[in-house]
Amino acid sequence: MGRILAIDYGTKRTGIAVTDPLRIVPGALRTVATHELPAFLADYMGREPVDIIVVGYPTNMNGEESASMKQIRPFVEKLKKQYPDKQVVMFDERFTSVIAQRVILDSGIGKMARRNKALVDEISATIILQSYMDSKQYVK
Repeated sequence: MGRILAIDYGTKRTGIAVTDPLRIVPGALRTVATHELPAFLADYMGREPVDIIVVGYPTNMNGEESASMKQIRPFVEKLKKQYPDKQVVMFDERFTSVIAQRVILDSGIGKMARRNKALVDEISATIILQSYMDSKQYVK
């Protein structure tokens, strides 16, 4: 059984989270510059078995796709072509950045660390992954 990898795609930075090999515990992996994402994924998936890739699906409050889908949809299509043996899933990411900032604030992390946008991206990816694992969409 391979891991589940989650991606919080951004135009500048992308947060990545992954499960343990048994798919029990999700955790932040890292944040990479988005232009480095394809190389990072190829390297990571060459070293670690991954079966499912979950990409955050940004929507507005009314449920319509956000403007960032113009960049995300082509990225998802490239993933599907590059990794035909992997299940690529889009999963609602509404409020993940807000929740991530709240988690950071509640954790007692200092003011300077709270400004670290890469940390917010990693935590957002982890929240997307945990939400996916908790959903009915994910069948163990």
